[in-house]
Amino acid sequence: MLIVQKFGGSSVANTEKVMRVAGIIADTYCEGNDVVVVLSAQGDTTDELLEKAAAINPNPSKRELDVLLSTGEQISVALMGMALEKMGLPVVSLTGWQVQMSTNFDYGNARIRSVSTERIRQELDKRRIVVVTGFQGVNGTGDITTLGRGGSDTSAVAIAAALHADKCQIFTDVEGVFTADPRKVAGARKLDEITYDEMMELASLGAQVLHNRSVEMAKRYGVDLEVLSSYERKPGTKVKEVVKNVEQMKISGIAKDNNVARIAVVGVPDEPGIAFKLFRTLANSKINVDIILQSIDRNGTNDISFTVSESDYEKAMELVAERKDSIGFKDLYGDKNVAKVSIVGAGMLTSSGVAATMFEALSDAKINIQMISTSEIKVSVLIDKGNADKAVQVIHNKFFN
Repeated sequence: MLIVQKFGGSSVANTEKVMRVAGIIADTYCEGNDVVVVLSAQGDTTDELLEKAAAINPNPSKRELDVLLSTGEQISVALMGMALEKMGLPVVSLTGWQVQMSTNFDYGNARIRSVSTERIRQELDKRRIVVVTGFQGVNGTGDITTLGRGGSDTSAVAIAAALHADKCQIFTDVEGVFTADPRKVAGARKLDEITYDEMMELASLGAQVLHNRSVEMAKRYGVDLEVLSSYERKPGTKVKEVVKNVEQMKISGIAKDNNVARIAVVGVPDEPGIAFKLFRTLANSKINVDIILQSIDRNGTNDISFTVSESDYEKAMELVAERKDSIGFKDLYGDKNVAKVSIVGAGMLTSSGVAATMFEALSDAKINIQMISTSEIKVSVLIDKGNADKAVQVIHNKFFN
């Protein structure tokens, strides 16, 4: 079998952990498998590099920042190569540009265009373990690029897809995908399997086990994906197109996102094209809008509320304020003291009353809902940030206890 294994920063944070991961890789290799390993930077290395950059230049170019940040993964793969060498195993470490992980020119948040398999295949044919830097690639002019948050997950899935690997294993510091964050929610349960669509929703809604771009790619190319622990040798959670218990469980998980802000545009003229003017302004600045709520017409005006990421809040408020005269609204309000809590489950398609059950749990806990957004397999609510952890717990209790 050809197996791609990805290990996150916490799994290789120090010498002891590097050697433990090397043991997992060695066992996989010695079972007769071809092994490609993708690594993140150790522990808090990326944050430390960002601090170093800020001390020199508070506003560096994204190109130079990518050159700096890519060194973290290079350290990881070199150390892992040394660990496997110490065990007497044949190994080679490769960077993103050596692999030719081709990306676009969006420094800091690049998208993968293609992955050359030639060098990796050459090394695998020599029965070497191939250890590759995650999170990074190279653009058309030969510049180093980084893939943004969760980039190593995306690197691993892209390599698995390009190589037509039999399996892609994502090792983390938890045992798999849980119904909620097991470190914060009492009674959280590990799932044996979950659909691509459910995992994509959970990842985009705040669950940090996998990045949504990696799941989207796995779905597109049919990559056999599994999330499992780098600390305990036990089966994890398989992410796949169809699962066995889709009709047995109404929901598969609950996610929380604190990186949210609410903006309310009050007294907007009830005229064609007004919403276009408002949201085109934000789109032109690459500000993503999530939940949108528009009130009914009152004397020729209505109110439009929407959410953006907290990191985009200041810029969004500034852009909308600049369009006050052209849009013709009366007032503008913002609130960063909010959080989004969501339930996700393919079982919603065949079960009635799921949203009502969620709202009942929040009502019993006296938690007020500010905004609601739904899709076929998701219900999200916007609430006061101070109630977010409590909300996740009471919703979990309602569905799983």
